[in-house]
Amino acid sequence: MRIACLHTAQSNIAVFDRASQDVFGEPARATLQHHVRADLLEAAEQAGGMTDDVACATRAAIQALAASADVVLLTCSTLGPVADELSATLAVPVLRVDRALAEEAIRAGLSIVALCAVATTMTPTRALFEALAEDSGATVDVRLVDGAWNHFKAGDTDAYLRAIANAAQDAYAQGADAVALAQSSMAGAAVLTRSHKAPLSSPAAGLRAALAAVKAVDSAKD
Repeated sequence: MRIACLHTAQSNIAVFDRASQDVFGEPARATLQHHVRADLLEAAEQAGGMTDDVACATRAAIQALAASADVVLLTCSTLGPVADELSATLAVPVLRVDRALAEEAIRAGLSIVALCAVATTMTPTRALFEALAEDSGATVDVRLVDGAWNHFKAGDTDAYLRAIANAAQDAYAQGADAVALAQSSMAGAAVLTRSHKAPLSSPAAGLRAALAAVKAVDSAKD
């Protein structure tokens, strides 16, 4: 199985490779094909959110990847809505990893806190989580981890992940049933969180969803 991952941060390659080992084991049942387009997130940040130009460029990138993959994973939550637009129009499944994360969070409880590190992901994250929670009765609180993204952009990964872990601890202490780390780059904070449970992260959730989607396509062909 060939999974094409569209990232907006180079560091997410290692994040997804680690998650792949957990999900697929050794020897791996899937090959991850990594493609990094940092310019897409940079453009969205400069504009204060998604623009038509960013959406168009993201759409073209996904379409190109779909030509040689069994499934495409969009790993950037800021760009996530583009994957939703294309999911029913291409020959292979196109998934956004934060959708799989939101689905797991809603199954985990009725009080959900979704943590974001970059401001541009707040709106798409809130729209996604609230839409999925509507029929479940769950409540969703989407929070920005102040200062975290500055650490990430400065290359201080330790400070970045510690800030997120502290925010997750606070959310659990305040009574959250599930804490979801909305961005793929946040995944490493899960093991740093000192609480009765670890927060949920999107890389493993997205890869599990990719496996399920490919199996569904194969079953439909039989």
